[in-house]
Amino acid sequence: MKPLNNADALAVIKDSITQIIPDADFTLVEPDDKFRDVLELDSLDFLSLIELLSERTGVRIDEEDYPELTTLSDAARFLVDRTTVRS
Repeated sequence: MKPLNNADALAVIKDSITQIIPDADFTLVEPDDKFRDVLELDSLDFLSLIELLSERTGVRIDEEDYPELTTLSDAARFLVDRTTVRS
């Protein structure tokens, strides 16, 4: 698992969302907005996003982690923390 910095984590998140919602407009999403609401991700879309993020980063994301993935900045912080804490 490669450590991610904030920019890398955001890029992975945005690219993964774009795979699920190809026309996602990130200009509408501020760093602290709840991106699921702004981009209209339903529950299945969100689960697909979790799977993609887990596959692409090697980070295990459990259901109890979902509240940490509500904003782009929180999700990026989560991935950065999970990829740099373990060696």
